[in-house]
Order: sequence, then structure tokens, then C-alpha cells
Amino acid sequence: MIEVHEATKVYRRGRTEVRALGGVSLTVPRGQFLSVMGPSGSGKSTLLNLLGALDVPTSGSIRIDGQELSRMNDTALSTFRRERLGFIFQFFNLMPTLTAVENVMLPGLLAGRSSAPLQASAEALLETVGLRGRAHHRPDELSGGEMQRVAVARALLTQPALLLADEPTGNLDSRTGSEVLRLLREATRERQLTVVMVTHDPRAAAVGDRIVRLADGVIVGDEPVHEQAA
Repeated sequence: MIEVHEATKVYRRGRTEVRALGGVSLTVPRGQFLSVMGPSGSGKSTLLNLLGALDVPTSGSIRIDGQELSRMNDTALSTFRRERLGFIFQFFNLMPTLTAVENVMLPGLLAGRSSAPLQASAEALLETVGLRGRAHHRPDELSGGEMQRVAVARALLTQPALLLADEPTGNLDSRTGSEVLRLLREATRERQLTVVMVTHDPRAAAVGDRIVRLADGVIVGDEPVHEQAA
């Protein structure tokens, strides 16, 4: 599913080079829930951006479902992100003027899908994440946990092959965070969805199947999770 081979990422700040990733190699099979941990500046977000086709490696390669991302032009990358990837962010990234169901529908609308079947799919997903009665509420009428559930439903709308989650519980209390992690865990099992989640929280990381640890842009640990926490 995911094959990362000797990926590096170097940023230039004036005359200074900052090496965010220093030759990362990683394979993630389909249906695995991978947690990525490490201190600030370890390269976690850089790796997530590369997997999400939001950036390209300075050297090395990244293949997802057999497609080499560095060989794709901007149009192909945009289509790939829209059709094959789902994103969940720490700060929800919901459109404030849209209702919950409209926020969930948005990726499909941007892809040119017709509104009526799209709304039916969005409403079904909101029911799946426990928000049946909140479909027509705007973000300012929802709690943090409810907004993140909307974000989970939105990420699942296009039936992605890969879901990327950036600190999805970072703005939630422990109980609500556990509920969101349970939803991600269930999505992995029921949909054979591959999940890569970046987190600082060891309890959140333990919900996954495997934990990869980064430090200074390189992998310093890679171990399975023997007992599920959620």
C-alpha cells in the first residue's frame, strides 16, 4: 500500500539547509493503522505531508497503491488527493458557514458529484459517527468532539484508500479523544482502510497496530502494538 524508500526532505532558509527527513524507508500494508510518534521537529509532519502529496521529497521515492507520487504533475496529484486520500486535522478545518452535512459533502461536490446521492451518503456517515441529529448544525453550534466527528465523516466520504490524521485528538479531552480514536479504529477494520496518524500522545498511539518513532528526521523505533487500547 505505502512504500517509502530513502525519502529525504531538505528545506532552505536563506543560506541555511534544514534537513527535516534524513532517508526514511517505510512499508505500510493495506488495512494497517500506523501511529507515528516523535518530539517536535522530528519530521512527523513532514512525513505526513509527503504521504499526503502536499509536498515532494528532495530525494528518494514514495509510492501509494503502486503510484510514484514524484512522477505525477500538479493536476494528477490534486486528483489523487481528492479521490484516494482522506485528511483529518487537529483544528478540524470545517467551513464555518456550512452545516455539518454540507461540510461532509464538500469533497464530493468539489469532485463534481451530484448533490442528492452525495447528501444521502453524507447523512449516513454522520449517523455512523453518532451525529444523526446534528446534521444541520454549523460548526459554532457543535462541541469540539462533534466537529472532529464531522471531520472523520468528511474524510470517509470519498471512500479513500489512505486516511492521514494529524494530531486528531490534540484539541479534545481524553474521553472525547477516545471516542474519535474508536471511530478511526472501526473504519480501519470495517473498510480495510489504511490509517497513518501523527500523535504526541502514547495512549492515542497505542490504538494503532504499529508505532513508528522518529527523531531528527530518521526512524529510531518500529514496533507492533500487542494490545489495543480502544
